[in-house]
Amino acid sequence: MSFSLAEKEDTIVALATPQGVGAIAVIRLSGKDAIKLTNQVFFGKDLEKQASHTIHFGTIRDGDRIIDEVLVSIFIAPRSFTKENVVEISTHGSSYIINQVIRLLIKKGARPAKPGEFTQRAFLHGQFDLAQAEAVADLIHADSEASHAAALNQMRGGFSSEIHELRGQLIHFASMIELELDFTEEDVEFASRDDLRILVEKLLRAIEELILSFDLGNVIKNGVPTVIAGKPNAGKSTLLNALLNEEKAIVSDIAGTTRDFIEDEINIGGVIFRFIDTAGLRETTDTIEAIGVSRTQEKMKTASLILYLFDLSDTDLVEINRDINKLENLGVPYLKVANKIDKADDLLVNELKEKHPDTIFISAGKKENLDILKARILELVNLDKFKTGNTVVTNIRHYDSLTKTRESLLDVLSGLDNQVTNDFLAMDIRRSLYYLGEITGEITTDDLLANIFSKFCIGK
Repeated sequence: MSFSLAEKEDTIVALATPQGVGAIAVIRLSGKDAIKLTNQVFFGKDLEKQASHTIHFGTIRDGDRIIDEVLVSIFIAPRSFTKENVVEISTHGSSYIINQVIRLLIKKGARPAKPGEFTQRAFLHGQFDLAQAEAVADLIHADSEASHAAALNQMRGGFSSEIHELRGQLIHFASMIELELDFTEEDVEFASRDDLRILVEKLLRAIEELILSFDLGNVIKNGVPTVIAGKPNAGKSTLLNALLNEEKAIVSDIAGTTRDFIEDEINIGGVIFRFIDTAGLRETTDTIEAIGVSRTQEKMKTASLILYLFDLSDTDLVEINRDINKLENLGVPYLKVANKIDKADDLLVNELKEKHPDTIFISAGKKENLDILKARILELVNLDKFKTGNTVVTNIRHYDSLTKTRESLLDVLSGLDNQVTNDFLAMDIRRSLYYLGEITGEITTDDLLANIFSKFCIGK
């Protein structure tokens, strides 16, 4: 989705609120002629004579025919989201009215907006950088306290300021190295190699911290895939139902009821967890159940967290130890959850407390100790870093650019170690600057912008 120069000068129009019938709908226009075009169909005050950031009541008419009574908000450039003239028309939420108003505005000279075109214009006009523009989409789709806070921090420039600072420090040395290239015959040194090494090592530490934060950022943005696993009849489906507070999964005393996985989302402490109830793990000759068991094992390998349930009414310490050893070999964070505490043998409970003191004892059926389980789940996610206000990387594109920056900076250090010539050193520094600039949009291409903004909804 690239735009010609003419298209960038067009006045665009789109529905800014979700599709469907509602109390009101907001139709947005942006462009040099946004106020002028709206004024042609609005009957009330003369919009071209009104101050910015004002709202006006009137009617939208097609000739003598009244389409709707509306409120029109006007924002005069550059004091608007896109830094162009912007109009927002609040109509009643009828799809017929919405379509009639948009068709009328198009007839008067507006063009239908493409996905993300309003936000792209805001970026192109310097309202914010590319990382902040991407955060707009994240903020719209934020469905938890944590994802909302991460998107808001990025949109307000938290992440961008760190990248700008890192890049600015490196630009100074890059310019000094480039200057040395103009004086190769004089053999002068404008940039201290020791100072450059100190700076690069400092940048690497900061970038490494941002890269490491991506695991947490990905969890915040997309939710934590959490597998509920265990032997048949351990109470996995009962636990899922208890956590959801609804009868999502079929519960039965018959072993092997769950043949495939059941998935749903739960918000715990402001974080979305994608809980997956799986088929019971056991040897079986039933072809369908065997497929379910195989899928469970695959889900466990790719999970971010496993809740492994033991049935205290039908197991012993030897079997539990054997299962724990298998879990350790997976290398996936897990919690030992001892279910059916109300039916447990006291001796087994005491053995578990002694041998595995981190075991969580619950009764899924009676919803006992579920708050303790939820608290331990949150501990494993480790949101402490996020809650202290540190920058967290949530975007795979930013992660990729940071990884490439790290590789380029390591090449700079290698060049310093091997005393490479200035032109090779300058090339590696320029590469580092390029990848950092990709994040904020100081370095960009039409293809990159098209890829990013095409994922936005129309009207944003």
